[in-house]
Amino acid sequence: MSIPDFMYTYTAYNLIIQSEIELPELIPSDGLGDITIRMGNLMRPNHRRSDGGNHFLGKVDGAGVFRVLDGCDITIQPEPGVDEAVLRPLIEGPILSTLLRQRGLLVLHAGSFIAQQGAIAFMADSGWGKSTLIETFHGRGYEILTDDVMALNLETGQPLVHPGIPQVKLCFDAAEYTGHAQNSLPLIHSHALKLSHRLTDGFSSRAVPLRRLYVLDYGDRNEIIPLTQQEAFLALVHHSRSMILLTAPEFQAAHLHQCSRLLQSVPVGRLVRRRSLANMPQVVAMIEADIEQAPYETIPPHPVPSDNALANA
Repeated sequence: MSIPDFMYTYTAYNLIIQSEIELPELIPSDGLGDITIRMGNLMRPNHRRSDGGNHFLGKVDGAGVFRVLDGCDITIQPEPGVDEAVLRPLIEGPILSTLLRQRGLLVLHAGSFIAQQGAIAFMADSGWGKSTLIETFHGRGYEILTDDVMALNLETGQPLVHPGIPQVKLCFDAAEYTGHAQNSLPLIHSHALKLSHRLTDGFSSRAVPLRRLYVLDYGDRNEIIPLTQQEAFLALVHHSRSMILLTAPEFQAAHLHQCSRLLQSVPVGRLVRRRSLANMPQVVAMIEADIEQAPYETIPPHPVPSDNALANA
């Protein structure tokens, strides 16, 4: 069997990616790939159906059909006339998240940077300020690991955060606040409402142990509240990537086990702050002070919820 002649080779998440599609946000690399990304025909009548596990087949309206196979192969059939720039955020977000989960990693909707103690992560849905915090810490000289797709290896003792994509996606006001001149950053693509800051320095190329995880929230004052293990467990499940895509029972069971295992070694707190960019210096100072302290306790007198309890939550 001949090896396809892929046009582009990159690295992300400690993997070599060979792609027929240009992904300029990724770091160029060389060598044989761990992952292949190609165009293909996925609409044949006798095509194998998705099993919600190692063979996932899905469709995104306005973009196309994609298949993620065995944690190593991504095939995309774009809709007619779709610009590859529209496909890139899809590939680098939900599609790659699905593949990383197939490879046995815990994948969270989280951004992370490196402090002296190790990796520090912020977990939240889109629009809750993860990227603004990451960009602010980058401006203070901290190295960045991930923006919004954080992949964790839990088979190494202390959970390891793999370096993701050297890009921070910013809203217009956040870009201005963090020192970017007007029109100095490109849109992610022509239809996007966010800007792309591609990092040329201050991005880590090594996996780093995760030391603390914050769930972002807004309130009328700045504070960090340690979560009980049950609260932290439910937050991890809620903020996991590709949860509604990989529904095979073995993937769901493995994912719940990974969430429980993460809580055995990483403290989780709720980071509450006022909804104002002018408040950011106080928030950063609070985080820096918190990570200097000994880890807070997250284990309550009751156990982590079972699968049934989670289903009824």
